[in-house]
Order: sequence, then structure tokens, then C-alpha cells
Amino acid sequence: MADHDALASKLLFPFLLLHFFFTSAFAEIIFEESFEDEWESRWVKSDWKKSEGKAGSFKHTAGKWSGDPDDKGLQTATDARHFAISAKIPEFSNKNKTLVVQYSIKFEQDIECGGGYIKLLSSYVNQKKFSGDTPYSLMFGPDICGSQTKKLHLILSYQGQNYPIKKDLQCETDKLTHFYTFILRPDASYSLWVDGRERESGSMYTDWDILPPRKIKDVNAKKPADWEEREYIEDPNDVKPKGYDSIPAEIPDPKAKEPDSWDEDEDGVWKPPKIPNPAYKGPWKRKVKAGSVFDNILICDDPEYAKHVIQDIWAKNKELEKEAFEEAEKVRRAKEEELSEPEKRVNKGEETGGMIDIVEIGSDIERSTEE
Repeated sequence: MADHDALASKLLFPFLLLHFFFTSAFAEIIFEESFEDEWESRWVKSDWKKSEGKAGSFKHTAGKWSGDPDDKGLQTATDARHFAISAKIPEFSNKNKTLVVQYSIKFEQDIECGGGYIKLLSSYVNQKKFSGDTPYSLMFGPDICGSQTKKLHLILSYQGQNYPIKKDLQCETDKLTHFYTFILRPDASYSLWVDGRERESGSMYTDWDILPPRKIKDVNAKKPADWEEREYIEDPNDVKPKGYDSIPAEIPDPKAKEPDSWDEDEDGVWKPPKIPNPAYKGPWKRKVKAGSVFDNILICDDPEYAKHVIQDIWAKNKELEKEAFEEAEKVRRAKEEELSEPEKRVNKGEETGGMIDIVEIGSDIERSTEE
């Protein structure tokens, strides 16, 4: 057990360093963000993809439906873009203490293939250059892709190596707000909560491959020339819809009528004016959809305080949010009923496929050199 305790310290503490001391009767809140007034002064938007014109924008909003319109979060606001934003937090360590990382997220969009994660980073990171390739200490959050992938990522980093949890964790897939909580205790046991209820638990020693393996790598082995290092690739089964290229960019206006004064002998055969075709989607490409609302980010040492936050926000507002969502759905369906027949046919042929929607909110932390 002593060896295990020493290992627990070595596994996480090289990248989490703290100089706080407090009475165990009180929770130590290391970082808490509910995106209230002056939130922009605390967050730095990365320039990732800006030079390519692919950097997305954020907006401060509660979303299209919520239990409390005044409880605003940070929402991705631009389709087909990449997003990265970070905030600094005090230097800390979870040595001999419990670590709690929690946040809420709501996917208002129809996610085809995308995710919404938070990451803990080193304070050495240049926040303006924070990107999907930036090293991190912890990555946590949902990843949805089609009907097959509905997983919850939980990845720890140790000595430059990323270790995903070996268990298959499932995330929520509806369009309502959900809280995700990761708790790591000094004895290396952990719990994973979804909306305040334990979804999974276990030990860091058994559920991650961080312990030294019984077999070691062959020092003479070389990486094969065809070794694939990309974490994500385009879905090979995501094919261009049949007849996609035959959809014209413009169509005759279905509401246009031939003028009473039109004379075919003098004016020729009447043709209705063209309008933009709602079915036309441009050149075929996978698309990223915006609409993820991040909120209520918390890093502390007390699971009870984290549960209190969930009860105070999510439990109080979940029914109101559900009612707001159902009302928004009624309005959406009513509008669909009013659409012209061509537009109805377009809506029935919704886009298929998608590109990875990476949304990363990183909290900056100090990296220690202790062994």
C-alpha cells in the first residue's frame, strides 16, 4: 500500500502543485467559473486557426432554452469552426487531498460528430496558441459521433504520455444541460458523476495503464513506416448522399405567378424567377455545428460542495429547462408546418455525416519538476 501511495503522488502531482493549507471542515475552491460579469477579463481566446479563417467565436448566453435565462454560459457560436479558450487558475496540488473537477454542458445543436471537453493545462502554455495539440494533464468530457460513439473521455497524462480510462463510459445525448464530475481521492480511488449521481467508480491503478507493465518495450523496435498517429479520421462510411451533385444552386420560385399581362407571342414562354435553392449545400464537406453551452466550471477538494452546486443549479432548473425545450420544439414544428413543399422536402433530407467539433476549455495549472 505504501508503494501505491507513493505512486499516486508521482502520477498526478508532477503537474499539480499546491501551497495551500486549510481546515478540513471547509472546501478549498481552487477555481469556480459561472461566466458572470467581467468573465472576458478572466479568459483568453486562442488564435488557433485564426490565420486560416477557421477560428470560431463564442457568445455569452443561456442558450435557446434554459431554466434560468439569467444563468449564462459560454456557447460556441459559429458553424464549421474550431474553438479554444482558457483561463488561469492558482497553482495547486492534490497530494493527500481529494481533487474534484466539474462542469456543465448543453448541446443545443444536432451533433453528428463532435465533442465538448475541458482540459487542465500547464501554466507554461501560451494561451494565445492553445490548440487541439497542446499537451494537457487531464481531459474530461463527452464525445458523440453518429449512433455508435456516445462516450465520455477521461484521460490522464503522466510524464508526457496520455492514458485514457480503459472503461467504456457513456455520456448523455439529449439537448439539455448535464453536469459531469470527476473525483480523484488520495488513495487513488475515483468516482465519476453525471448530474450528481455516481455513474462509475474504481481505482487509478486498475482502470488506467499507468503502472509499469509486466512486459517492457523492445528497445530495438522501430515505428513502422505506415504507423497511424491520428486520433480522429474522417468516417469512411460517411459517403456523399446520392444525387448530391445534381442539386442546383437555384430553383424556380414556387410562389411566383405568371403576370396577367404576359403575352407568350411577344414575351416568349414565361419562366418563374430563380431563388436560392434551400436544398443546395455547396461543395460536399463534413460540417461542424456550433451550439455547445459550457458553464459552472469547478475545481475544488470537496465532493459535497460540488454536489451542492449541482443541487443549487441543475436540480432547481432541470424541469424548467425541459419545459422551455419542449416549448421551443413546438415552435420549431409549427414553423416546419408553414414551410413550402420544397422546403419540407429539404428538411426531411437533413445533412448526414460530420467533422470533429473540438471545443476545448483549458484551465492553466503549474507543472512541477518533482519526481
